[in-house]
Amino acid sequence: MTDELNGKVAAITGAASGIGLECAKTLLAAGATVVLIDRAEERLTQLALELGPRAIPLVVDLTDPASVAQMLPEIVKRAGGLDIFHANAGSYIGGDVITGDPDAWDRMLNLNINAVFRSIHAVLPHMVQQKRGDVIVTSSIAGFVPVVWEPIYTASKHAVQAFVHTVRRQVAKHNIRIGAIAPGPVVTALLDDWPKAKMDEALANGSLMQPKEVAEAVLFMLSRPRTVTVRDLVILPLSVDL
Repeated sequence: MTDELNGKVAAITGAASGIGLECAKTLLAAGATVVLIDRAEERLTQLALELGPRAIPLVVDLTDPASVAQMLPEIVKRAGGLDIFHANAGSYIGGDVITGDPDAWDRMLNLNINAVFRSIHAVLPHMVQQKRGDVIVTSSIAGFVPVVWEPIYTASKHAVQAFVHTVRRQVAKHNIRIGAIAPGPVVTALLDDWPKAKMDEALANGSLMQPKEVAEAVLFMLSRPRTVTVRDLVILPLSVDL
């Protein structure tokens, strides 16, 4: 256990699994109190019991504006404040545009873009008032490199990158840092629609990362001196040529 974040309060969306869960575990180990935000109430309750009293479950539907509006008051009520907000929740769709489902695109874009923007908007006034805060957004290498087999997902992450770069400059005067963690392929449920042959090949050749590796990079970003902002942190498996 380390103490880089001792006494801090963090909130992580999409915390019931994958990158969000690993980030929660890593920040807990670094001394933070962590609010685990997700729609999966039963899973959150189970995780809170497993992770201990500094893991606080909070059910929020990020696609419901009314639910997001109640998020910050509930975080403050349950955890006593908020120092770190990690907008991590997202979904993935790959494949050819010509055979794609625009309705499925809309659902993904709402979570990957609108929910990220709305949830960050909800917490920023609190951070401005306390004149300090950190915001991390889970982006992707697809926010930097147009990935040919995932055009809609790539577009969503380019939007996230534009948001991070502009909002960062707006809130820096309030001692608020905002940065994007941009991993390459990670073994999570988001890759469930990858073709089996592609997944088997990626696992065999070491071109997938584990969520823990992303979580350690997030801790690195958060533990820099307050005079330093890690604007973007791209992490890739060694064998990925992007």
